[in-house]
Amino acid sequence: MGEKYKILRQLLEERILLLDGAMGTMIQKYRLSEIDFRGERFKDHPKNLKGNNDILVLTQPQIIEEIHRKYLDAGADIIETNTFNANKIS
Repeated sequence: MGEKYKILRQLLEERILLLDGAMGTMIQKYRLSEIDFRGERFKDHPKNLKGNNDILVLTQPQIIEEIHRKYLDAGADIIETNTFNANKIS
């Protein structure tokens, strides 16, 4: 087993660990526009990107980091990735 797995198992034996919360809800509070979602990287993309929260890690990384920081400040032990829709189907 890897070292990180061992640490996680040890912590789980000691106490309940808290996960972060809803990412989409937190992102909505920023009221981002189509331009915000596109950023410089996708400014010429042919499709609308507003609502594609997964690309914000590329176009607005400071917002994603801020949301993660808020969850950590609130007591979260584990932060999940912002990849809810990062698949071909959705």
